[in-house]
Amino acid sequence: MGNLSVRNLDDELILRLKRRAARHGNSAEAEVREILRHALSAEAELSFDELAAELRALTADRRHTPAEQLLREGRDER
Repeated sequence: MGNLSVRNLDDELILRLKRRAARHGNSAEAEVREILRHALSAEAELSFDELAAELRALTADRRHTPAEQLLREGRDER
């Protein structure tokens, strides 16, 4: 298991989190874990094809260097 630190939270947000945690009988840390678990469980995992399509859409307006050229340049540098 990993650790995560979140900095620069508004005092009001921290207060609301602590109140929510108290209502649910949790510590603030446990409540954050539950909020994240709930938020991310609703998010569908994307397939490789969907991720690739997203990447293509994000880079559509950029100039691309053909892979063959990159390979050739890499070989020439050796």
